[in-house]
Amino acid sequence: MELIIYGTFLALSFVAYLARRLANKGDEEKISVSNINFKSFQKSFFLVYFLALLGDWLQGPYVYKLYAFYGFKESEIAVLYVAGFASSVVFGTCTGPLADLWGRRKMAIAFSVIYTFCCLTKMSPNFWWLFIGRVFGGVATSMLFSTFESWYVYEHSERHGFPSEWIGITFSITTFWNGMIAIFAGIISNVTAETLGFGPVAPFVVALLPLVVCGVLVVNTWEENYGDRKSNFSGSCWEGLKIIFSDEQVLLLGSVQSLLESCMYIFVFLWTPVLDTGTTPLGMVFSCFMVCIMVGSALFSIMANRGYTEANILKHCLIMISISMAICCYTARPGATN
Repeated sequence: MELIIYGTFLALSFVAYLARRLANKGDEEKISVSNINFKSFQKSFFLVYFLALLGDWLQGPYVYKLYAFYGFKESEIAVLYVAGFASSVVFGTCTGPLADLWGRRKMAIAFSVIYTFCCLTKMSPNFWWLFIGRVFGGVATSMLFSTFESWYVYEHSERHGFPSEWIGITFSITTFWNGMIAIFAGIISNVTAETLGFGPVAPFVVALLPLVVCGVLVVNTWEENYGDRKSNFSGSCWEGLKIIFSDEQVLLLGSVQSLLESCMYIFVFLWTPVLDTGTTPLGMVFSCFMVCIMVGSALFSIMANRGYTEANILKHCLIMISISMAICCYTARPGATN
């Protein structure tokens, strides 16, 4: 099993490298910026944001394994997972407007504190401490993917006055390195889980370091900024709902994405108990998944450069995930053998 997983990782990494090179050949009109102040500002943002991403990704591979390690049944683990997902749904709607009102720097510091607390709860075998940790983890995840980017956009445009066209350069770099960090995080979590002597608790202990350093850097290097502090949150939500249900295309797209995400969350919950034999290098399996994401991103660029519309690419994507899920259902069915 281990040999297959490591071999698969190497093969997928090679495929990802080739796919990325092909995708880059099609990007003929890349914007190159040599402004020293912009580069310095970019790097200061990357350092903080990448540490936050690393702290988040390190926790991914061993969540289910940790709960099983503490002796919880699958039904109890499911409750913990649902608590985290529900927390993201409920609080994810509020994090953006709250950051606008309260301040994005303060929100980033709160992210560091909350996610650090979430990791600390993983050291307790008590169900309710783990439940609270999942709720706080859902809140922190919502903050991660809204607050940091909002802070950057404001600083980029308002405080530094850089051209808005350069924002895309920064976010294209963060997208690429988000994938790379996820791959490295899987490898690191695998090594630490197998060598530090803490078992599946180890990746969460290691995640404390980047999260704490991230918070310290925000405190010492970031300026505060705000969004629209006079916006009506409930009015904005109501307006959004009206747009969704008044535009059939928006409603259909949202429904398709919701169904697709639900399949992915089921996969996220089940992949560990299906693949884990007790000695399975779960961190390396996770890294394989992350490499596949990078392959998918490169394939999107290749297909777009060759004239495929987004709608056609989405159709191909849905066919691929349907086939993949059908294979998972067949091979992991009750009574299936190795």
